[in-house]
Amino acid sequence: MIVIGCDFHTRYQQIAMAREETGEVLVERRLDHESGEAHAFYRSLQSSQELVRVGIEATGPIHWFERLLAELGHELRIGDSAKIRASEVRKQKTDERDARLILDLMLAKRFPEIWVPTPAERDLRQLPWHRHKLVCLRAMLGNQLHFLAMSQGLCRKKKLFTKKGRAELAGLALGPWTRRRREELLQLLDQLEPAISELDRAVLEQAQRRGDAVLLMTHPGIGPVTSLAFVLAIGPVTRFPRSRKLVRYLGLNPSEDSSGQRRRLGAISKQGNTMVRWLLIEAVHHAVRQGPALRQDYQRLKFRRGHAVAKVAIARKLAVRMYWMLRSGAAYAQLVRRQGSPGATLVNASSSLG
Repeated sequence: MIVIGCDFHTRYQQIAMAREETGEVLVERRLDHESGEAHAFYRSLQSSQELVRVGIEATGPIHWFERLLAELGHELRIGDSAKIRASEVRKQKTDERDARLILDLMLAKRFPEIWVPTPAERDLRQLPWHRHKLVCLRAMLGNQLHFLAMSQGLCRKKKLFTKKGRAELAGLALGPWTRRRREELLQLLDQLEPAISELDRAVLEQAQRRGDAVLLMTHPGIGPVTSLAFVLAIGPVTRFPRSRKLVRYLGLNPSEDSSGQRRRLGAISKQGNTMVRWLLIEAVHHAVRQGPALRQDYQRLKFRRGHAVAKVAIARKLAVRMYWMLRSGAAYAQLVRRQGSPGATLVNASSSLG
């Protein structure tokens, strides 16, 4: 078997190739992407009739590279970038050293491989991501219009975008450039609304096709966008042996800098999926309105620590609940979490809620 450690970049890649049986390094070179040098190199390995295994760090622009290796019958393994970097103690970092490090980890059977979604799942992930970006753009446009209105003494908050509020905004006496800015912002906002509505329908359709997403939508406050993004982001729930692992994966766990007898906990780590974390925090507003128990917890935490900490804490609780719903395969009406530690057992809802 031929093993290749690849330090992948956008325009080129640095490789270190060796034979697994002997560990002898055969090739160390840089392959250019645009000129077709990388394509030609991997196609040349196809004629050797040997299994080729390529290891790279998790990075963004590799979809074409995955398709190339799949077409040629080569095996691709993607590793955890943080764990790969942590395995090297020296401060000298070059492309050549990175490629050799990946190769050495693969030869030593210590390569920290991660789960990778299928091409179909990866493509479906673009649906909630695209909707999320358009919603953020809509919010940005709305904030600019709010600023224009407030600078003229018109404070309507959410009512600014009602029929009456739009008429008041359009009737403001503004300078020529300010007026142009108002008109173009309103035009962009009107163009976004149909696109977002269409994406909302597509998200609902895709969520209804997946049993796991339908299951999560039985929880109060969890809609099709949050449920679909959640199941697509975490993949098989069995990857996480405990709910604490999932919370850490989503970046909802507190950062920690403890030493000796003193424990220091900071803000959440934010190391996970940004969109899913944002959707969970947004879902808190709906969940606390529909769930009396969550509303009580939220109000208690809000009084003690403030609304920001309370929202994050309830978002973490939502993630834990959704995890156990997927693990058990039971809807929210059938299962509730017993008050106590996150490791507590699940009990029948009828016995605890009456």
